[in-house]
Amino acid sequence: MRYRNLHDGRPVPILGLGTASFGRDRNREFNAVRAALDLGYTHIDTAEGYGSGEAERVIGEAIKGHDRSKLFITTKVAPEHLGAADVPRSLEGSLSRLQTDYVDLYLIHWPSATIPLEETFGALNELVSRGQVRYLGVSNFSVAQMEESFRLTDSILAANQVRYSLLHREPERNGVLEYCQGHDVLLTAYTPIEKGRLSASSELAGMAGDKGCTPVQLALAWLLSQEQVITIPESKNRSHLEENLGALEVELSAEEKGELDRLAS
Repeated sequence: MRYRNLHDGRPVPILGLGTASFGRDRNREFNAVRAALDLGYTHIDTAEGYGSGEAERVIGEAIKGHDRSKLFITTKVAPEHLGAADVPRSLEGSLSRLQTDYVDLYLIHWPSATIPLEETFGALNELVSRGQVRYLGVSNFSVAQMEESFRLTDSILAANQVRYSLLHREPERNGVLEYCQGHDVLLTAYTPIEKGRLSASSELAGMAGDKGCTPVQLALAWLLSQEQVITIPESKNRSHLEENLGALEVELSAEEKGELDRLAS
């Protein structure tokens, strides 16, 4: 596994397991998490809203017997639970379902249009001080919202999780990628394979064939070649989990990066 470091030097695996569609097929999902752990994944990303908590519950069952200190678990609080009293209740629910007494990274899943960030971060900062949360972050935040979050957090702002892929380049256009790179914030790219679209890309197939990898591995390698970017592709299939992990072995030249950059939609 390869890592990127947070402000304080804590290493974070740059490729994790996303679970956005988990919570619908318990046995298959349990086996997928176990397979990922067997293959060497240690970063698992989830949220209280995935499967109405069932994704967290499956993960909690699957990580039993594994050394918790070697896992990096991220979960998220839903936008409707960002009030001062709701945040700690949401975390308690997540911890119970995950069967752990802390999460490594706790994200605001989406910003709220009605609950001030000042109120939310007051509650989040308290969770960090209690040791129930190691690091705080956000998801789907703009640059302005990240700047406000920086002012309000008592600790570091570890990550902003946003949609980012070869075909979805909004973080480049809206300044989020540049801001993360300039402020030592991880940009966690979700939907990095665009739900399978990139695996069938004829444009990627030729270059991938020349490099002895798959289009998926090429697309993931492009993301991971960028400063401060990590990613969390989702899969419930062991062979796809292995394929995704293989992206860590793909090295891109400056010319190849430039060629891939031109695939922007």
